[in-house]
Amino acid sequence: MSAEESIYLPETATIVDTKEMTEREKLFEVELDSGEELGHEPGQFVELSIPGIGEAPISVSSAPTKEGHTFELCVRAVGNVTNALHRKEKGDKIGIRGPYGTSFPVEELEGRNLLFIAGGLGIAPLRSLINYVIDKREDFQDVNILYGCRKPCELLYEDEVEDWRTNDELDYRETVDECPDDVCWEGNVGVITTLIPGVDIDVENTYSVVCGPPIMYKFVLQELEEKELPAEQIYLSMERRMKCGVGKCGHCQINGEEGEYYACQDGPVFNYADVQGFEEAI
Repeated sequence: MSAEESIYLPETATIVDTKEMTEREKLFEVELDSGEELGHEPGQFVELSIPGIGEAPISVSSAPTKEGHTFELCVRAVGNVTNALHRKEKGDKIGIRGPYGTSFPVEELEGRNLLFIAGGLGIAPLRSLINYVIDKREDFQDVNILYGCRKPCELLYEDEVEDWRTNDELDYRETVDECPDDVCWEGNVGVITTLIPGVDIDVENTYSVVCGPPIMYKFVLQELEEKELPAEQIYLSMERRMKCGVGKCGHCQINGEEGEYYACQDGPVFNYADVQGFEEAI
């Protein structure tokens, strides 16, 4: 089989475990039937396929430092493939292609202060890097995590988030857009940008990593610019309209005055300085 053909052929994998996270999100622990590790870097994604249904790109939400040969995918049920996946159980088979795409530049981030900004499901790809940083905590300086979602019931990774809250080596802050009157919530209420002014940023040594819904980026970037954080020190995970994962279908093309990018190949992790002038990106 040629290398060109192999990029289209999924490997058989087994669902090792599942966990309900919210009404819409479910966590899947997966192992390749070959017994080999996935070999991903933080920020990359895989193409997950279900025979007779189709395939979809899904971010890997576990760190490469995770023990064992399994990896984790946090999946929201929003279409044919993801709804079919939510009906799968422990022991069921799926197909996996990848990993694909660019990753967060962990070597560049070493020795730096890190500011994570995650909105909604954007915590899934950032969790891969967050847990990598926690596992190698001595390689990084100050770590701030800002996490926002619409309502308290949509908070993901509750057990881990509780660990982040109580971890003396992290500064974790959270917010919700709104909170129903009958729900107990002691955190901030407001969009995620309301948390940024309260963070002290050393612009000489801080790198920010951002992932969330498309509407979030514009306003988060405005706040970071207010803090005078250079564009070169901001990394964005932008999984825009990705489909095939290998730059063939053209769905994820991002056009700009200076050229074009494919989110699945040139991304999904971009340095903000590289896409700053691309209206389709931000």
